[in-house]
Amino acid sequence: MREDFSVRFLYGTVAGRFLLKLLTKPIVSKIGGTFLESPLSRIFIKGFIKKNNISLEGIEVPAKGFYSFNEFFKRRKKRVEFEKNPLCFINPCDGFLSVVKLNQDSAFKIKNTRYDLSGLLRNNELAKEFEGGYGLVYRLTPKHYHRYTFLDDGVIAGEKRIEGILHCVRPIALSRYPVFTENTREYTVLETDNFGKVIQMEIGAIMVGKITNHRLSGRVARGMEKGCFEFGGSTIVVFVKKNKIKFDAEFLKKLKVDKEVTVHLGESVATKMNGGNFE
Repeated sequence: MREDFSVRFLYGTVAGRFLLKLLTKPIVSKIGGTFLESPLSRIFIKGFIKKNNISLEGIEVPAKGFYSFNEFFKRRKKRVEFEKNPLCFINPCDGFLSVVKLNQDSAFKIKNTRYDLSGLLRNNELAKEFEGGYGLVYRLTPKHYHRYTFLDDGVIAGEKRIEGILHCVRPIALSRYPVFTENTREYTVLETDNFGKVIQMEIGAIMVGKITNHRLSGRVARGMEKGCFEFGGSTIVVFVKKNKIKFDAEFLKKLKVDKEVTVHLGESVATKMNGGNFE
């Protein structure tokens, strides 16, 4: 993947890394977020649509247009088709999906960087439960739909927010920073009806990258909106225990070729089973 000049500059030069330290300070992020919520930010919408080849077909567009750039970025689809079979494991969002097999040490690699699952979750016991399972990594780019849902019916068993420094999630960044262990992240532990205990984690990115989760408790439904990201590239990681899902053959075929597969919210990539099939 060819990186934008701005990203190469920020992570590949001394001057860029100095600027990055300033950009990732909370006050800068707050100022940027305030501006993107203001009517003045609307001037960026047209150019952003053109640059990222974004279609507004099927999108709820206010009669007077979007109030701000962030309102546009958090745009809502009029309708999303969800796989009807409850035994199918659906995508909670749009994005580029890769799959990681969690090893015995609960450590895994995402985009050429090794991560410790315990550190990512800040919970050693919880990380151990997912040993031998899978990590489904959904990488969202600016062009993607930035609202996400729950992937199954179930009950919220726990939630955690971990503050951090916001960094870009693009591959060039990963060569210099342990990005996911530095980024602000939130995760929800779900006791699902069909796939047992599942963790869904949202990770923010450079500048704003704000995670806005609805404050829910108790029982949730498959396809119910969990939250959305504000401006900034973002990532969702779903952790599934061992022997809970079988990945679809067509999905595995694509994954072996491209390593990342384009997926859409509500589509199935796996089914409930008694054993795994990804190596």
